[in-house]
Amino acid sequence: MIRNIIIGLLAVAVIATGYWGFQEQEEKQTLMLSTESNYQRAFHELAYHIDQIEDNLGGTLAMNSRSQLSPALAEAWRVTSLAQEDLGQLPLNSLELGKTEEFLYKLGKFSYKTSVRDLDKEPLNDKEYKTLEQLYGYSKEIRDEVRKAQAYMLSNGMRWVDIEKEIAAQNQPMDNLITDNFELMNRSVEGFSEVDWGAGMAAIDDLNGELKKAFKDGKEINEVEAEQIAREYLNVNDNAVVEVAETGNGLAYKAYSIVVDDPEHDTNYYMDMSVQGGHPIWFLQNRQVKEQAISLNEALEKAQVFLEEHDKNNMQLVNSKQYDSIGSFEFVHLEGNVRAYTDLINVEVALDDGDIVSYEAKNYIINHKKREIPEPNLTIEEAREKLNPRLEVMEDHLALTENNLGEEVLCYEFIGVIKDDTFQVFINAEDGSEVRVDRLDQAQPVYNFS
Repeated sequence: MIRNIIIGLLAVAVIATGYWGFQEQEEKQTLMLSTESNYQRAFHELAYHIDQIEDNLGGTLAMNSRSQLSPALAEAWRVTSLAQEDLGQLPLNSLELGKTEEFLYKLGKFSYKTSVRDLDKEPLNDKEYKTLEQLYGYSKEIRDEVRKAQAYMLSNGMRWVDIEKEIAAQNQPMDNLITDNFELMNRSVEGFSEVDWGAGMAAIDDLNGELKKAFKDGKEINEVEAEQIAREYLNVNDNAVVEVAETGNGLAYKAYSIVVDDPEHDTNYYMDMSVQGGHPIWFLQNRQVKEQAISLNEALEKAQVFLEEHDKNNMQLVNSKQYDSIGSFEFVHLEGNVRAYTDLINVEVALDDGDIVSYEAKNYIINHKKREIPEPNLTIEEAREKLNPRLEVMEDHLALTENNLGEEVLCYEFIGVIKDDTFQVFINAEDGSEVRVDRLDQAQPVYNFS
């Protein structure tokens, strides 16, 4: 009898130990997925913000209005600050990135000091325009290395948590293309010390604060409801494993960080969703995209269908490009014949099977609303006279965009070229002032890692 009792107790102990081990393993897996989701978010936003820095600096070189230089440089400062935060969230502490970090820091200080100066009384001189050209050149080099790293990770289905483990296990320099790209980026900006820098910093609200305002009236959803929305948005079956957790990463608004298993591609989707309203803010599928099998036009059709299926109607394509085997598309809401650039959505499509691999809708969520659009006060010919005479205009449209006070204004949008760069210029349709100048992305190189 005693022997049977002992055997029974031992069996219970073995079962309990096994259950405890299973629970511990499950908790570790959940933590790993949450950590990877945060790393993916930081890297995704780093690439986006580095692109913005290059575009902002390029835009300043084409501006014909001093009044627009100040907000453009203030925006460059804001985005540079965000890029610094993104870089700091990646597991790259043991790499030598001091020059890149210092470059971003000083670029921010220079941009802010110049933006708050009275440029009517003290306009930019030739030396400062040369400085802007130098900064533009360095930003392009940083962008190239970040994009190479992003393309390599996507094409090989790599995870940041694995890179983090590899870095931690090394006592000597690593043989890893991702870390090599970041170290090359660091070396590429070593010459920035020759640039004349300024000083001065100030706080400017970022998109997170605007998202908090956009979500304030939404009904809070729980984790079960968030899982249901994610499954529907990503079109995954009931057997797919979905992990939902509050982000807990200091965002200004409450959000869920969601990881969705995609067994078909042996990878995961990563998504952020607002707690209030249950709005998917962005998602990313981190997987190896195989050889291209569909055209960019076919991918565009899939992106348009995806938006329509999720009640994003009357969206017009304004920009498309291809990164390796991924098609990237920018859409804005169309109000009659007016492009609402404030209502922007980015969608990326895998060119091997047509899956939506990336979606970002922060600007759309913040700005989309019903509007009454006034008639323009100027004719398009009168607006064209306000352009930089060096700009060769290729096309024009009516458009809504924000001025430097954050107010929506009706503009004439002109797309044209200066030398090898393409620019988008917005002229206020009411008073003819230059509202904004953006440099448009050029065709991206195809990175071959085979």
